[in-house]
Order: sequence, then C-alpha cells, then structure tokens
Amino acid sequence: MTKKELANILYLKEVFDTKLEAEKKIDSILDLIQETLLSGEDVNFIGWGKLEVVQRAPRLGRNPKTGEEVQIESRRGIKFKPGKNFLEKLN
Repeated sequence: MTKKELANILYLKEVFDTKLEAEKKIDSILDLIQETLLSGEDVNFIGWGKLEVVQRAPRLGRNPKTGEEVQIESRRGIKFKPGKNFLEKLN
C-alpha cells in the first residue's frame, strides 16, 4: 500500500474531508514518526507494534557478482516488533 492509496482509503471511509487533507495529515504523521526515531526514541503503538532504532554490528558480506568478501560497517537500522493483538490476528 502506498501513501496515496492509504490517503484514498481514509478519504473514502470519511476520516478526512478531502484526499489532499488526508495526504497532508499522513505526511505529518510520518514526519513526526521519523523525527522521533531520528532522535533515538522508540515509537510504540500499544497492541499494534513498536518501532525502534537498533545498532547493527559490523559483519562480513559477499559481493554477489564477484563472490568477493566485503566488510559491512556498523550502522543504525529500524526494527519493528508486532504487538500481541496484531500477532494474534495474524495467526
């Protein structure tokens, strides 16, 4: 699902009055989530899931074309952990 598709669904469900309003609100929400994660804080939606910034350890990788081993540096990533209610519905 894309942002435009989500905005259209929310507009059709009459959550927002216009598609443009839906797109702007979704952008605002995503910007806020991004700012929160960039500041090092977790984003937790109880029952749905948690987004958290994690530090990935350095590791050895392999170039798929040449087979040559390459060192992959340590970096930050985002981890999603689904909430209990979400997992129950999924299974």
